[in-house]
Amino acid sequence: MGSDDSLQHWIERFLHHLGHERRLSPLTLKSYRRDLERLRRWATGQGITRWAGLDAPRIRHFSASRHRQGISGKSLQHELSSLRSLFRYLMREGVAENNPAQGIRAPRTRRRLPATFDADQLGGLLDSATDDPLELRDLAIMELLYSCGLRLAELISLELGQIDRDDATLQVTGKGAKSRRVPVGHKALEALERWLLIRPALAASGETALFVSRRGSRIHPRTVQARLDRWARTRDASRHLHPHMLRHSFASHLLESSGDLRAVQELLGHADISTTQIYTHLDFQHLAQVYDSAHPRARKKKSHD
Repeated sequence: MGSDDSLQHWIERFLHHLGHERRLSPLTLKSYRRDLERLRRWATGQGITRWAGLDAPRIRHFSASRHRQGISGKSLQHELSSLRSLFRYLMREGVAENNPAQGIRAPRTRRRLPATFDADQLGGLLDSATDDPLELRDLAIMELLYSCGLRLAELISLELGQIDRDDATLQVTGKGAKSRRVPVGHKALEALERWLLIRPALAASGETALFVSRRGSRIHPRTVQARLDRWARTRDASRHLHPHMLRHSFASHLLESSGDLRAVQELLGHADISTTQIYTHLDFQHLAQVYDSAHPRARKKKSHD
């Protein structure tokens, strides 16, 4: 294990503390070990033999070198969090006087834009005719996801009583048990009507879930994911189809047509509008074209012979 001041020695003591005093799971301990072993190897290569010899500039150097290797900001933040926890323990044990990782933040990773279907492509997928009971259910699920911008968990939890067919609205329970009412488009209502006609033949007695499996109980999230993927593959779709893509498509198509970010935020059930703002980037090329053609100071002068 090495001397009492060695880097490895204190990693082992810290992990023992996490496992026996804080009762963390083996999986969490494995994650801590992976992060700290990586830092130990780097520190050893820098000639650092004691944790007290690690200062903030060196930690920033380590984080920057990892970032240059293409490591995501999320992974780097996890490593820094592990290091901060280690130093809190070392300070408790009197081995370190301060926490040099405190206040150091990982470089931000550029947020990936959500994948979406083109409106015409999606329309083609959803306009497919079928008489199969399970496919009628699948179609109602897809239409509802796209019509209302639902999360998968919100769709799974829907009860029969949450759909108001006369008012064409749906009561949704989102994150944090927050409830919102959203409108349901006529295509989704038509698909739901077809599903509700055959649902009694599939649903178990007393089952209140809006969507059920072939066994009659509330449908499982993985079933929805697999069925949507199957729907797209059997119809030669150009890309994989999954529930969240329908939510993304709902948001981007609605924002593209209306430009009303606040309304889209409400419909999606986002607590913070900054979460919704990612969809403003999806149609930026279109907005740039509108700007170039419409703004009086952006329009190019026509060339004259």
